[in-house]
Amino acid sequence: QLQNKTLILTICAAGIGGTFQYGYNISIINAPTSYIQTFMNETWLERTGIPLESNVILLLWSFTVSAYPLGGLAGALVAGPMAITLGRKTSLLLNNVFVIIAAILSGFSRMAKSFEMIILSRFFTGMNAGVSMNIQPMYLAESAPKKLRGAVALTSASFTALGLVLGQIVGLRELLGEEESWPFLLASNVVPALIQLTALPWFPESPRYLLIDRGDTESCISALQKLRGKSDLSAELEEMLAEQAAVKGQRAKNPWELFQNPSLRWQLISIIVLSSAMQLCGNDSLYFYAAYVFQEAGIPQDKIPYVVIGTGSSELIASVTCNMIIDYAGRRPLLLGGYVFMAGWAIVFMVALSQQTQISWMPYLSMVCIFAYILSFGIGPAGVTGVLPTEVFDQMSRPAAYMICGALLWFNLFLVGTAFPFIVKSLAHFCYIPFLVVCICTALYVGFFLPETKGKSFLEISEEFKRRNIKAQTHAGFYKGPEEIESTVL
Repeated sequence: QLQNKTLILTICAAGIGGTFQYGYNISIINAPTSYIQTFMNETWLERTGIPLESNVILLLWSFTVSAYPLGGLAGALVAGPMAITLGRKTSLLLNNVFVIIAAILSGFSRMAKSFEMIILSRFFTGMNAGVSMNIQPMYLAESAPKKLRGAVALTSASFTALGLVLGQIVGLRELLGEEESWPFLLASNVVPALIQLTALPWFPESPRYLLIDRGDTESCISALQKLRGKSDLSAELEEMLAEQAAVKGQRAKNPWELFQNPSLRWQLISIIVLSSAMQLCGNDSLYFYAAYVFQEAGIPQDKIPYVVIGTGSSELIASVTCNMIIDYAGRRPLLLGGYVFMAGWAIVFMVALSQQTQISWMPYLSMVCIFAYILSFGIGPAGVTGVLPTEVFDQMSRPAAYMICGALLWFNLFLVGTAFPFIVKSLAHFCYIPFLVVCICTALYVGFFLPETKGKSFLEISEEFKRRNIKAQTHAGFYKGPEEIESTVL
């Protein structure tokens, strides 16, 4: 069907220069680590005649690595205003400028004999990822029909996993993983950007943005016709007009206004809990352990990069599976199941690590745990978390909600990256206890407090949360009546 083809191509055009870049840029930096550290030392030696001490090289490397989440945080904060003023599609297109700047900086860094250019390029790469992680799920969920909304928005997670795997493959020695190729490896992120710049202009802007934010009914109908083909648009248009009427006279909200609004309390708590848990659940930290566990299992050193590709592939398979079942299974069961399984595997993983040297088959159990943990993460938390802000907030609050989500995601990525080596040092084999606690607490929150959003219109979801917030305010009213009356006036 033509309309399905247009929607699929829109997803691909948005994804390739969007969340694909997040996964790709996280994994391409791993292969050339030692080469870039050598380059830093050689450059400094050439400039000053004195070689760098090993701890200074490590410090410079940690600056290089942390520039990425800091750029991501900056990108998440500018994503909201960009989405409101420029629109979803234009923001995604403009976002490629950051990657092009980053590719130029890293591609010419060796020629310019400047490692500072690499640090700066990682910051711009992070900015690109920060913007796309916020705007792409918003753009796709607003463009999708209600019955496919979860699956379409969830493709953002599939593109992240695809980027992760392709980054691992491109970083192999046979491709761009050799010492002389690292500037080309770091600059290779310009290719997806150029593909998106060529493809995305042919597809429509978010129909919801055109109608509700811009008040342009004609363009909205035209965009819907492109995305839905000859389908009957009356019911969908009626639903959008009802949402437009519900937010009439309002302007797009700022992040701090969401915190001040009692009618958004439960939505805000939900996205804060789930966005924080996404990074604090320890999935990314497993990659830190992967090489060690595979080595202990007897896999030769030169074969480990190929097995590590299997970990990225697990996440990709899980997120594609989640894509297929999200609109049948619902959001809550996938999130709940994901965190419960991760908690279970974290316990087994810690036991396996502690017995690694005593029992011969324990390294193999550790390997199983790594793949199972990543699969559990990919089947629920990895994708569903990015879909929820679109579903639980109305059009005027959505960009601000994504700014809060994005800021938390990048801050926590930075926090875990900084703290994890110290956690390993102090807790040794039991380093997954903090992550286990996060998984259990998140599973309890999802089980008791998060409503299901499957198959509901944005307006129906808003109404459900509104009832919950009013109920919470009414309970609060038993203790502080005058404040409750005062807040209703506001």
